[in-house]
Amino acid sequence: MIQEITNQQLVPETFIQERIEEIRAAVGDGRAINALSGGVDSSVVTMLGHRALGPRLRTVFIENGLMREGEPERVRDMFGRLGVEVEVVDAREAFFTALSGVADPEEKREAITQTFYREVFGRLVRESGARHLLQGTILTDVDETVAGIKRQHNVFEQLGIDPQEAFGYRIVEPLLRIRKDGVRRVGRALGLPPELFERIPFPGPALAARVIGEVTPERIETVRRATAVVERRLQGTGAFQYLAILHADRVTGMRDGKRDFGRQIEVRCWDSVDARTASPTKLPFETLEALARDLLAEVPGVVSVTYNIATKPPSTIEAV
Repeated sequence: MIQEITNQQLVPETFIQERIEEIRAAVGDGRAINALSGGVDSSVVTMLGHRALGPRLRTVFIENGLMREGEPERVRDMFGRLGVEVEVVDAREAFFTALSGVADPEEKREAITQTFYREVFGRLVRESGARHLLQGTILTDVDETVAGIKRQHNVFEQLGIDPQEAFGYRIVEPLLRIRKDGVRRVGRALGLPPELFERIPFPGPALAARVIGEVTPERIETVRRATAVVERRLQGTGAFQYLAILHADRVTGMRDGKRDFGRQIEVRCWDSVDARTASPTKLPFETLEALARDLLAEVPGVVSVTYNIATKPPSTIEAV
């Protein structure tokens, strides 16, 4: 059982030093590799690994075709200013091939997991000679996976899966004992800019977690554009997280006086502390109206916009 460090118990400076020593002990004289997505968890792990290993850590951004608009360039430039070299690896073809024809939520997550850890990272580890992968698994990821709520893509040992046996390398998880609120405090103590450690959470399966049904480049582009609108409109609300969901079926709409079969976007906006429970943010109706106007005007093919008002539980923050 994982011994949680609660937000009340957490002393960020002590936590940082202990995790640096833990990483050094695990990696020894070897090399490690880590995937930086630009989210809070992976950003904090990147800085911990950078402090622990310096040039013996290879940091890569996996361009899987499922990320937010402009994300590879933004992440590479931001971490370059922090002294961390980020290598962008184009793996779009591998991920969309693995997701082709897959609609079931758990099968989609498994396809992403296998492509990420076995195919893409397996190759990178072999090329670099690294024997360890650093990743930002947090305690909430483990809780949800073990409880059967949602199979998080980055949880293995707690399910009896040995990464060394399955993928050929060890996984080091420095953030495993804390939750999102603690990760933010550690990020601040590490000197990350506020736009990083205060950033809203982003799922491991990326925008694939926000597409109900099959994931295709076209459908990802729709939810990517919708995400840009939602994040722009709701960034000043103080909410824990806000996102756009693309529904599976086309719905009946009207455009220019004629019937128009189009897409439905569901907006979710959450108040939460650590993602274990959440409630919908009580947004002003004027905000919702403005959001709908922008989505209908800026995202081609969208004819319907809805707002989720179910709590977590029984809902979850992401849709898939």
